[in-house]
Amino acid sequence: MLVPALLVLLFCFRGLAGRSPHFLQQPEDLVVLLGEEARLPCVLGAYRGLVQWTKDGLALGGERDLPGWSRYWISGNAASGQHDLHIRPVELEDEASYECQATQAGLRSRPAQLHVLVPPEAPQVLGGPSVSLVVGVPANLTCQSRGDARPIPELLWFRDGVRLEGTTFHQNLLKEGTTGSVESTLFLTPSSHDDGATLVCRARSQALPTGRDTAITLSLQYPPVVTLSAEPQTVQEGEKVTFLCQATAQPPVTGYRWAKGGSPVLGARGPRLEVVADASFLTEPVSCEVSNAVGSANRSTALDVLFGPILKAKPESMSVDVGEDASFSCAWRGNPLPRVTWTRRGGAQVLSSGPTLRLQSVGPEDAGDYVCRAEPGLLGLGGGTAEARLTVNAPPVVMALHSAPAFLRGPARLQCLVFSSPAPEAVVWSWDEGFLEAGSRGRFLVETFPAPEGYRGQGPGLISVLHISGTQESDFSSGFNCSARNRLGEGGTRIRLGRRDLLPTVQMVAGVAAAATTILIVITGVALCCWRHTSFSKQKNLVRIPGSSDGSSSRGPEEETGSGEERGPIVHTDHSDLVLDEEGALDTKDPTNGYYKVRGVSVSLSLGEAPGGGLFLPPSSPLGLPGTPTFYDFNPHLDMVPPCRLYRARAGYLTTPHPRAFTNYIKPTSFGPPELASGTPPFPYAAFPMPSHPRLQTHV
Repeated sequence: MLVPALLVLLFCFRGLAGRSPHFLQQPEDLVVLLGEEARLPCVLGAYRGLVQWTKDGLALGGERDLPGWSRYWISGNAASGQHDLHIRPVELEDEASYECQATQAGLRSRPAQLHVLVPPEAPQVLGGPSVSLVVGVPANLTCQSRGDARPIPELLWFRDGVRLEGTTFHQNLLKEGTTGSVESTLFLTPSSHDDGATLVCRARSQALPTGRDTAITLSLQYPPVVTLSAEPQTVQEGEKVTFLCQATAQPPVTGYRWAKGGSPVLGARGPRLEVVADASFLTEPVSCEVSNAVGSANRSTALDVLFGPILKAKPESMSVDVGEDASFSCAWRGNPLPRVTWTRRGGAQVLSSGPTLRLQSVGPEDAGDYVCRAEPGLLGLGGGTAEARLTVNAPPVVMALHSAPAFLRGPARLQCLVFSSPAPEAVVWSWDEGFLEAGSRGRFLVETFPAPEGYRGQGPGLISVLHISGTQESDFSSGFNCSARNRLGEGGTRIRLGRRDLLPTVQMVAGVAAAATTILIVITGVALCCWRHTSFSKQKNLVRIPGSSDGSSSRGPEEETGSGEERGPIVHTDHSDLVLDEEGALDTKDPTNGYYKVRGVSVSLSLGEAPGGGLFLPPSSPLGLPGTPTFYDFNPHLDMVPPCRLYRARAGYLTTPHPRAFTNYIKPTSFGPPELASGTPPFPYAAFPMPSHPRLQTHV
C-alpha cells in the first residue's frame, strides 16, 4: 500500500512541476476486409521515448519497420508523437487485440480489436444454371455458399428484382468456430408462366453489403394446356360440327383422345373431330384429352343443339279415392324448352300448362285419360303426346243391359254392367225366391266376365249374366236386382224380364210370307209380259193368216186341232226359235213335222179383235198370186205395238223368214188405240215383196 501511494505523490509532484506524457489519440476497434489495409492510430503528447505495439500482448518491436512482421509497419512523425500501426494486406491471422504503449512513460492505450471480414463467395444453386421443373409439382431450389466468409453470409432469393419469400436457411459447421457452408432452400410450385423465368440467389454479408449473385433459369416441363373449340357452336340437329383441339406442352404432345359423354369416340386420333350433331350433344359434352411425357390434360365443351321436344319421363297412371287430390307429371326435353300443356282425351280445353297437372277433390266424373302434350319446336320438329289414366275409386256403378223378351216356360237371359274401382268384392243377383252370386241354383245360373276395354267410354268393367231356364209367371211379374259392392260402398239396379207371346209371332210370320208371295207373283207376271212384248217386237213384217178369205193356204196337222171359234185367229211364225203355248210355257217344235228335223217356235199373240168380233187385220195385198198365201202389210202400224196381254181364246200364225225381220221397231213410250181419220180403214196396207228365199215346205 505504501508504494502506490508514493507513486501517486510522485506524479502529482511532476504535474505540478510541468506537463507529463499522455495519449492524444488512441487506437479503436477496426473492421477491415480481408486483403485490404488496416490502420490503427496512436498519438502521444509530451513524450520523447520508445513507443511499441503489442498484438494480443505480444510486443511487435520498437523499430519503425517492425522487422519480422513483413506486412506490419509504424508510420507517422515520431517527433510529433504519431505512431500509427499499418497492416497490409490484412489476413485472417491479423484479427487480434492491439495496444499502443509508451514504455518509458509507462503508458498503455486502450485495446483496439481488429476484425477481419471475409466476403462471401458467389453462391451455387444445385442443378443450375438451368433447372428443370414440372408445372404444378412442388419443388425445392437449394442455394449454397461455401468458404470462410466472415461474418456468415445471408442467402436471399430474387425474381425480377423482387425478393421471394418462402425460404429456409440452414448452416453446416465443419468444426467448432469454423463455418463450413451455408445454404438456403426456396420452396415453390411452378406454373406454366414460370417457364424461362430467371431466379437469383444472392449471398450478402457485412463484408459485402451488395452481395454476390448467382442466376438460374427455370426450364419447366408441363402437361398439355388444352383449348377446345367447336365450329359452329350453335347448330340445328342434323348439321355437321367440327371440333378443334389445340394444346401447348413441354415436352411435345404425344397423343390425342376424344370422348363424348365419357365414352371414347372410336377412330378419332388427331386434333380435329367432325360429327353430325344430335340432341345428345346438349347433355353429353365432347372432350379432348392430350398427353405428353409429363402428363395429360383434357377439356370439354357442350354444343348448343336446337331440336324439337323429346319425351323424357312419361306420366304414370294412378288410382285415388273419391274426394282426394291427384297429380300427374311428365318431362320433355328440347332446345329451346318446349311448351307443355295438359288436356283430357277427347277434349280441347287446356287444363294446365307446365310439367305437372293437379286435380283437387276428384270425383267419378274426373276418371279418364289425361294427355300431356308438347308443342313442336321452332323448326316444327318433335313434339307429341303422352297419356296417363286416372282411376277414381268409388262405390260401384251398375247399369242394366238390354235383355230380349222371353217365352213362358222358355229360356231367358238378363244382363247388367258393373263399373267399379276398386274391383267389386261380389256381384249378386237377387229376386223374390232368393239370390245368387255365382254358379247355379235351381233354374238360375250366373256368369260374370270382363267387359270389353273402353266399353261405353268407361274404364274396366264386368258384365254379369243371369240365365233362367223354364221361365214361370212369377219371373215376369217380379223384378230382378243386380248389385255390386266394394270397400267404398254398394250400387245396384233393378231389371224386369219382358214377355213374348207366341200368337203374334205366328201372325207376323204368316203376314211376311204372304207379302213375299204376292210380290213374287207380281214380279213374275211383269217379267213374263215384258218377255212376250219383246218377242213380238222382234218378228217379221210379213204375216200369213191361214184360213183367210182366199182359202189358198193349207195348214199342217198341228194347225188343225180345235175350231176357229174356239181358238180364234192364230199368228204362226216359221223359222222361229221359241214357241209360247196357251199356258204360257216355252216349248220347242219342228215346223216341218219332223220331215227336215227342223225345230221351230210358235208364238201366240193377240192382234186384237174387230168391232164385229172378228180378227182385226189390214186388207190383203193385191200383188199376191192366185193359189199363194195372202200377205198383209203391218209396216205402217209397227210403231204402235199391240197391248201385251195373254190371248187364250183365239190365235193366228205369224210367219217370219228371218230372225232379224223387225229391225226398224222402236219401242213406244205409251200404248193406246191409234188416232184414225174418218173413212180410213183400221189397217192401211201396202204390197210386200215376196221373201227372197222359197218358203220351206212342210208337206210333200
